[in-house]
Amino acid sequence: MKKIVLTALLLSMLTWLNAMADDEMTYSPQHTTFSVTTLGNARNVTLRLYSRGEGGEVLQSISMKSKRLKDGNRLWTATVKGDHKGQFYTFEVQNANGQMQGETQGIWAKAVGVNGKRAAIINMSETNPAGWNADSRPDIAARDLVVYELHHRDFSIDASSGLQHKGKFLALTEPRAIEHLKRLGVNAVHILPSFDYASVDETRLGEPQYNWGYDPVNYNVPEGGYSTDPYRPEVRITEFKQMVQALHRAGIKVILDVVYNHTFDIGASAFQRTMPDYFYRRNADGSYSNGSGCGNETASERPLMRRYMVESAKYWVDEYHIDGFRFDLMGVHDIATMNAIRQALPDDIFIYGEGWAAGGCALPNEQLGMKSNIAAMPGIAAFSDEMRDALRGPWDGDDKAAFLGRKKGFEESIKFGIAGGIEHPQVDITKVNYSKAFWATQPTQLIAYVSCHDDMCLVDRLKASIPGITLDEVIRLDLLAQTAVMTSQGVPFMLSGEEMLRTKRGVHNSYNSPDSINHLDWNNLERYPQVMSYYSGLIAMRKAHPAFHMGSADMVRKHLKFLPSSDGLVAFAITGAKEVGDEWNNIYVALNANNAARNIEVPSGKYTVVCSGGMINSCCGLGTTSGGKVSVPAQSALIIHD
Repeated sequence: MKKIVLTALLLSMLTWLNAMADDEMTYSPQHTTFSVTTLGNARNVTLRLYSRGEGGEVLQSISMKSKRLKDGNRLWTATVKGDHKGQFYTFEVQNANGQMQGETQGIWAKAVGVNGKRAAIINMSETNPAGWNADSRPDIAARDLVVYELHHRDFSIDASSGLQHKGKFLALTEPRAIEHLKRLGVNAVHILPSFDYASVDETRLGEPQYNWGYDPVNYNVPEGGYSTDPYRPEVRITEFKQMVQALHRAGIKVILDVVYNHTFDIGASAFQRTMPDYFYRRNADGSYSNGSGCGNETASERPLMRRYMVESAKYWVDEYHIDGFRFDLMGVHDIATMNAIRQALPDDIFIYGEGWAAGGCALPNEQLGMKSNIAAMPGIAAFSDEMRDALRGPWDGDDKAAFLGRKKGFEESIKFGIAGGIEHPQVDITKVNYSKAFWATQPTQLIAYVSCHDDMCLVDRLKASIPGITLDEVIRLDLLAQTAVMTSQGVPFMLSGEEMLRTKRGVHNSYNSPDSINHLDWNNLERYPQVMSYYSGLIAMRKAHPAFHMGSADMVRKHLKFLPSSDGLVAFAITGAKEVGDEWNNIYVALNANNAARNIEVPSGKYTVVCSGGMINSCCGLGTTSGGKVSVPAQSALIIHD
């Protein structure tokens, strides 16, 4: 009964959302219509037209007409005759006190000029690249995904990349980039924030500038710094679509990192200048709540903010053919809004996020999209910091090691991640770090990973946390860590460049570090060929064998059995794998972080070795072994099957 009521409420909510959907600018060659919603007490809204995206004189100033909406707010409209394509516009709201709020491009801007301060009048249909209408999202189920997180500039900026469009969307259309991704085997690319953000000055792109992009300005427009011409509004849009199209043709999904939890600032934001204080949460004392850690947090629970997030996500799917979303600090958003987004999007759109906030929110935790509440958000996944920190060490100490550094007591947390965060009879939740309860209802609700753009990359963390570690040990432990990730029943996720033994020279938080810190060194593919070979072999094995991604909690509980573990050793069996459509039958995986070999016990019989000692060959195997005591080489994984 509860599920029926919840579904009815969501459907009712979505019907209202769709009915309320609006567009601040509608263009035709005969006239352009503008609209903007304000608080009910706004006195006036002025529309201004410009010939340029910045600077220059006002072409026209128009006082907009308003009507009161059912919710008490006001809708302001103006229709300007003639063909205004190529011009730019702003709104300025006069509040109840007669004060002008400052010009804004509007919260729904879909095309903007340089640095995003003025919205642009364009014909969106003219931004479609050739063949765009035939573009389609790759048919890849959530359980089959292997996600690769990248930053546009990191990926392509170095000369060693051989890519022409350095730091641009178009780099991901080039054959070398596509071939690398296909050779690695990933089938989903998670692009760091690619909407229009504040911290890169698009008028100075000839100078080195860097930021991850978690400082939103225009949520529904691609970032101009990643385009070849930020002054021409249509260029960034077309080039973004070309990137998506090229990746889709290669069978690779595109996941957009979205940051609805805060804006770059409050005073100059389109939200604040349009509807003062409506879109932001406040504390009891009147101060702005700061669950984002960036000075403000948005109020997703309010009807217009909820509508905004739903419509924005739908827009990226419909206009740009996006395949999924990663929600930054999802724990700042309320559960009802996350469920509304899930219900509004096609089932094949993959949604996941950080199941935490960066500080205390104005709403209680039980109402927020925390990982502990994932059961209340069906079809939405969260990152497993349990598994991450059990492998590499805790987030609050770069010099602290865990399983990979031969520290005791982390085995149960790794088992939690291997099982996909679901309730499993052989996982003792009381021994799992951070969580007091199993939080995933299906294994596809857990993102398994050991590194991402945040914190140190894997190589640097190993060096910082294991004194005296040698390069050979770094490589062995790097491969071991990714084996745990790629054999997890959760959705595996990796940071770009890990296949190149990436280093950021020990920088923990490189959000604005120079290219010398953040770039990928493609020469490492030749320096350390065994790393790329292992990664690609590991991913190929996972994709070829459904036993490693069963996608069902019941199937995982039935077929995944943990062997007795000991300090620095986690081992498990996938029994009767043929029942899930695998050509292998019984599979045994052992992860040994010790600096000496360890034994596991397997039933008698003849087994094919597909992974051992930092080598992998799931197609032909590396040899055979007999049952009984089987040796697992030091600081590496062993995978065998019968």
